[in-house]
Amino acid sequence: MFATDRTMAPHELAREAEERGFTSFYIPEHTHIPVSRATPPPTGVDTLPDEYARTLDPFVALSAAAAVTSRITLGTGVCLPAQREPIVTAKAAATLDHVSGGRFVLGIGYGWNREEAADHGVEWSRRRALVRENMLAMRELWGQEEAEFKGEYVVFARSWSWPKPATGRVPVLIGGAPGPLLFEHIAEYGDGWMPIGGAGIRDALPALRAACEARGRDMVRVIPFGTLPSHDKLGYYGSLGVEEVVLRVPAAGRDEVLPVLDAYAADYAGHLEG
Repeated sequence: MFATDRTMAPHELAREAEERGFTSFYIPEHTHIPVSRATPPPTGVDTLPDEYARTLDPFVALSAAAAVTSRITLGTGVCLPAQREPIVTAKAAATLDHVSGGRFVLGIGYGWNREEAADHGVEWSRRRALVRENMLAMRELWGQEEAEFKGEYVVFARSWSWPKPATGRVPVLIGGAPGPLLFEHIAEYGDGWMPIGGAGIRDALPALRAACEARGRDMVRVIPFGTLPSHDKLGYYGSLGVEEVVLRVPAAGRDEVLPVLDAYAADYAGHLEG
């Protein structure tokens, strides 16, 4: 759900989703939306939907969700690391994973809004390189007792940083359209691919598998994101080896969201149980 200050509270939705048998819950991030923009909306409409400017901080919102749930995975869909300081973000992610008992998944993306990124000092053509370096630095902070990093964008001397993730590693899912650079990044520092909507997955799988093999890794997870489901669509994903699909619910209040959630639970009970 595109969680905002006007929608159903995300911790309430996470609790309701867990009670109905869903396995994961994701919310997005935008720090702000500049009023004067040249970047067209990614949705293809003339005017950017209101919820983009009203998103909640995902780490704070998911912490509230962690406090009222016990099983469901909690994730960002997606966080924007290019617009975040990596040491602070590594601490926030590890803390959320720690307090949730290892239930946090960090879904990330490169971003689409040039003006938003510019206000964070991000040079647009370098944002993918910045995301990569921020994530590699965060991996060091999560995994090493005494972490250090020296890169083009991130530099810190040997440092202590706790807590560590509950299971030693926060899973990182990378969203974006298929392509050589995306798949190279997934194979290097990611744990899965989050294709938005899921179009073109079958044709892209060989390239993703090859990128993983080049790094000496097993194939990573593929999790279609923001899907409007049907039995045929979920069956198709299952035939490709997909084990998790993130379904879309409206950015709205309880009276509108819960009937959609109930319909999904009733219509796709077999997939939930599987």
